Amino acid sequence: MNSVGEVLAELRARGLFLAIAESLTGGGLTQALTEVPGSSKVVLGGIVAYQTRLKHELLGVSNSLLEQAGAVDPRVAAQMAEGVRNSLASKCQVDPSQVIGISTTGVAGPDEQDGKSVGTVFVGISGANFEAKVLELELSGDRQEIRAQTIASAIQLVREQI
Repeated sequence: MNSVGEVLAELRARGLFLAIAESLTGGGLTQALTEVPGSSKVVLGGIVAYQTRLKHELLGVSNSLLEQAGAVDPRVAAQMAEGVRNSLASKCQVDPSQVIGISTTGVAGPDEQDGKSVGTVFVGISGANFEAKVLELELSGDRQEIRAQTIASAIQLVREQI
């Protein structure tokens, strides 16, 4: 599976759907996935929770975790993935066991955030049939390069999971 289209085709063949929660990538991951014709058969949707408060309000990330650790934290990425998976499965009336949640949070720059340096990224993935995972990345480059690398890493993480 070398392309986004192949990943989506494999998800479809397995009867699986994707739910996406984005912060760092600002909708770019959802865009990359939905550029593929037929992606609507697999992609349920995406939530861009760029502001920290929305991670709690829309995705159910623990408020105390956000206050203590900030938005750039592996536990936040895991909770974002789990939250979007459950939320969109419910809203779309899809069995949650058929949904994989994927999330992105991190620092694209130009300044650090929550004491985390530019290039610190966490990609979370959640599914009913596997233990939630978080990929920690230390990326380099400018803002756009960090975001592009994050999108590629998130797609690779889905590829590896299926």
